[in-house]
Amino acid sequence: MSVEEPSLPVSAPEAKTILLGFQGKDIPSAAVIQACVHCGLCLPVCPTYLETGRETSSPRGRILLIKAVSEGQIGLDSAVFQREMSLCLDCRACEVVCPNGVHYGRLLEASREQLERFKAQFEPRPWWQKLLRKVVFEGLFAKPLLFQMFSQLLAIYQKSGFQQLARQSGLLQSLKVQEAEALLPNFSEDFMVPKGQIYPAEGKRRFTVALLTGCVMSTAFAQVHKATIRVLQKNGCEVILPPDQTCCGALHFHSGLLEEGRALAKQNIITFTGLGVDAIIVNAAGCGSTLKEYGHLLADDPLWQARAKSFTAKVKDIHEFLGEIDLNRADLGHLPLIVTYQEPCHLAHAQRLTSQPRALLTAIPGLTLREMPESSVCCGSAGVYNLLQPVMAQQLGQRKVRHALATGANVIATANPGCALQLAAELKRQGQTVQIHYIVELLAEAYQSGQKQG
Repeated sequence: MSVEEPSLPVSAPEAKTILLGFQGKDIPSAAVIQACVHCGLCLPVCPTYLETGRETSSPRGRILLIKAVSEGQIGLDSAVFQREMSLCLDCRACEVVCPNGVHYGRLLEASREQLERFKAQFEPRPWWQKLLRKVVFEGLFAKPLLFQMFSQLLAIYQKSGFQQLARQSGLLQSLKVQEAEALLPNFSEDFMVPKGQIYPAEGKRRFTVALLTGCVMSTAFAQVHKATIRVLQKNGCEVILPPDQTCCGALHFHSGLLEEGRALAKQNIITFTGLGVDAIIVNAAGCGSTLKEYGHLLADDPLWQARAKSFTAKVKDIHEFLGEIDLNRADLGHLPLIVTYQEPCHLAHAQRLTSQPRALLTAIPGLTLREMPESSVCCGSAGVYNLLQPVMAQQLGQRKVRHALATGANVIATANPGCALQLAAELKRQGQTVQIHYIVELLAEAYQSGQKQG
């Protein structure tokens, strides 16, 4: 199958000279582009291709578009190029099946960086979009204290009754934010703010680990951090929450804001370096995959490349870490649940961790694991994708929930906040009562059950 010829939206000769190819820093690697042999093995695993059947909406189609820009055949002002760079979920499913090991995600993120610079110069956004992006990327997701304050306001909004009033009055519909508002998690004011807390191991200490608290995870999903700490303590880990850590930078990197993301990466490297820990634990798939890529993202910086590699060597997803140690199975109690596992893209594809989460689930006595079809196909969350591409995101969310419900499970297990929010919104939209839990929450509950039974 051949790639559709992208049509050029520019007709005036002088307009075509705006930018014929990539320029400056973070140019998509020619070697990575050439590594793609267009075999098509990526097509059956690409979520957007599965939904559209459109060649340009596949990984190999997008690589050909990136190649066309690099060779000056089309410009960064190409409507097709801009659409496809935005429509891609950056789920990395194509990387897993690629026989040549093409680092597609690196091409995509570099292309988005090029687009951001191009748009800033030649296609400036409306003032309100500029302001919103500044607030989100330079404010909320760059300054933890500001994010915590914003989360507290959302908690008040939800508990004061104003949320219900806004929904019933039609205010959200008139502002056209009802779909985005429906994705909000239930915020509590019991946040997990890192202040250098140290949680001792239960019994003999086997390991000392540090926990990345992150942004959304430390506020809306603070209960997952608590569950993570309990599970680590049960497995002989002393857990440290170092202060001054910040956002992992995932949203910045996926949005083409590479320099802003690198600044956050450097802050986290400074924070976690010198702690003398055995591992840096991450319980959110997207955050973990980003931290593990710091070495690549800072590879061209001679002052930071060695520090970044040393940092990433210690980063462990919670399921990965528990799979490497001798798991405390003796204290796990009985949980009579039927569970299906929804694989977060950046756990299954970016980190290549597929067996460990399943092994932890099947280690819980009484728990029945039922596999869903297409368990690793993206649910449509993908950071802020469900806000920027709501139609495609909803289609993928419906697809995922349909497969989950077909298993007859009463719990969907996951390991990423975006996935949890996306699935919860779709289940609510369909009037379903299936629960969503992190794997580590189920483990913590099993340990608590074992303590009661003992």
